[in-house]
Amino acid sequence: MIQLVWLIPLLPLIGSVINGLFGKRMGKTAVGLVACVAMVASFLISLSIFIKILSLPVAERSVEVTVFNWITSGAFKLDVTFLIDPLSTIMILIVTGVGSLIHIYSIGYMHHDKSFWRFFCYLNLFVFFMLMLVLGANYLVMFLGWEGVGLCSYLLIGFWYEKKSASDAGKKAFVVNRVGDFGFILGLFLLFWSLAGHGITSLSYKEVFANIHHLDPSMLTIITLLLFVGATGKSAQIPLYVWLPDAMEGPTPVSALIHAATMVTAGVYMIARNNLLFSLAPYTGEVVAVVGILTAFFAATMGLVQNDIKKVLAYSTVSQLGYMFTAVGVGAYTAGVFHLMTHAFFKGLMFLGSGSVIHAMGGEQDMRKMGGLHGHMKTTSWTFIIGAIAIAGMPPFSGFWSKDEILWETFEKGHHYIWALGLLTAFLTAFYMFRQVFMTFTGRCRADHHTQHHLHESPKIMTVPLIILAVLAATGGIIGIPFFEEGTAAHHFLNSVFSSGQHVVNHAVAGGGHVANAAGESEAIHGGLELIMMGVSVAVGLFGIFLAALLYYEPMKKFAPSFWTPENLAARFKGLHTLLYNKYYVDEIYDALIINPIKRLCWYCWRFDLGVIDGIVNGAGWVTRLVAWLMHKFDVYIVDGTINSSATFVSWTSSFWRRLQSGYLQNYALVFVIGLLLIIGGALLGW
Repeated sequence: MIQLVWLIPLLPLIGSVINGLFGKRMGKTAVGLVACVAMVASFLISLSIFIKILSLPVAERSVEVTVFNWITSGAFKLDVTFLIDPLSTIMILIVTGVGSLIHIYSIGYMHHDKSFWRFFCYLNLFVFFMLMLVLGANYLVMFLGWEGVGLCSYLLIGFWYEKKSASDAGKKAFVVNRVGDFGFILGLFLLFWSLAGHGITSLSYKEVFANIHHLDPSMLTIITLLLFVGATGKSAQIPLYVWLPDAMEGPTPVSALIHAATMVTAGVYMIARNNLLFSLAPYTGEVVAVVGILTAFFAATMGLVQNDIKKVLAYSTVSQLGYMFTAVGVGAYTAGVFHLMTHAFFKGLMFLGSGSVIHAMGGEQDMRKMGGLHGHMKTTSWTFIIGAIAIAGMPPFSGFWSKDEILWETFEKGHHYIWALGLLTAFLTAFYMFRQVFMTFTGRCRADHHTQHHLHESPKIMTVPLIILAVLAATGGIIGIPFFEEGTAAHHFLNSVFSSGQHVVNHAVAGGGHVANAAGESEAIHGGLELIMMGVSVAVGLFGIFLAALLYYEPMKKFAPSFWTPENLAARFKGLHTLLYNKYYVDEIYDALIINPIKRLCWYCWRFDLGVIDGIVNGAGWVTRLVAWLMHKFDVYIVDGTINSSATFVSWTSSFWRRLQSGYLQNYALVFVIGLLLIIGGALLGW
């Protein structure tokens, strides 16, 4: 079964090609069926491979399957090879499993869209590239998927391209990702160039990791920092996070698939896959952790005051991605991947839930115009609340286990300041997520009369995926409960991926110097301290929910002081509220410091091109034309004039002398006699 891994990306690609070429003439039912069958079949193959991997001994859970030779140039040879191991298996289950649910949901959500076929073509194509990214056994196949998901993200964010804000958001995502990708490809070039100096011409993970000891630590630090630049773009970290909130202009299923469950986690996956490189570069690990926790906190503060139901989830996504980077930055790779998985469940659920709300509200996304929807949309409401509880870190839901493990690993490894900021972020997360719940589903309905009259629950093709994701969000944390000697089930399953890196590190340093734990794990002390830290985390989350209830939940408002209202607090802290509402003016700062200067430079370059370059070219053309005109006149009047005048003169003189040649003998005799007389006369006269 493992040898059939090539079918996993191929099936979505086939679905994309069929819908792209024939979808416009197939009808919506056929288009949806093709796309969803491709995804479900891909998921079933992924599931069977996962079961097969589980049945293998731990030492044999890494299998490479070569599909075909791609590039051969001298000593360099590159195959399209897929790597099946615990890490890639988890990723393909997330991509195909959650992706299948989102595809099914999209049939209902996008049913009335005129470009239904084009949407599913792009969606299938995105899944193909994402699967190439996570399955590739070498850097070039990964990079193919990396760039492919960036392209598809542009196509899907700007799917409604007739709307300017959507097309602008698509271009913004594409440009910002290109900035990160520039760093990423520089890192790959530097890695290949550094190893090529030691006779290593392969880009496969296996060979690179086996020979990484050839690299100088400073060179490795530069390489990993460049790779991290790529991750900040793809996974929306400071300073390249600005594209993701704007990406909410795309259809809601796009937000669920790309910006919650799959593409934005590509950077986390890339670092986890290269755990050996990052573990050998502890400085880079510190940078990753600091950027991650600052992003988590920074985005959470902006989520506090947003009113667009999708924008709140967007900033929440940026914040949760920051948690994942914090985990992999401190070396807790399993915790980071575990949170990646649980986040796919509860954030995919919440995005689809927001889409269900928007569908019922006739396209309205402002939470200030919602309220009281629980009575009209009970399935959507309950599933959305389950997602909010999970992301708030409440036990026993999935988000509790993954987020608590990140906080504990961070604290245990001595990063206490990062732990404190992570704990504060957990409080903010619980607050703004339940602010969203209370504003959307409780209280009186603030929608206009026409909208209230048409409020209804979404069809089953949309609510069934919500229910499945809600079950996963509630129970998915079970693999975070310690059942094995290595710790949790997640640790037991992923240990072979990360512990092999530790063995190479130990061999490379030969026992000398301090190196970060490549497996990213330490022996957890499951004692009193960990239980206390767990209790603190839960208490902080509960406090956030309590404060949100005092401000936004009608039955609780009576227990709050009279001044304790959102309006009064916004007025009292007007400066801070304005700063957060305007997202710290980061976009405006970028406009002032980067975009507008570049636009002005482009304008000056355009003027220089128009006035100088074009002026020189046009001037040269005019000079050439002038010279050509003068040469034409010179040729006509001087050269041709001289030749024509000579011919005229000869013609005129010849006409005179021609008369002497009359052909009459008596004339010639007369001339002869006259000439003779002239000669004799001249002689006699002494001439």
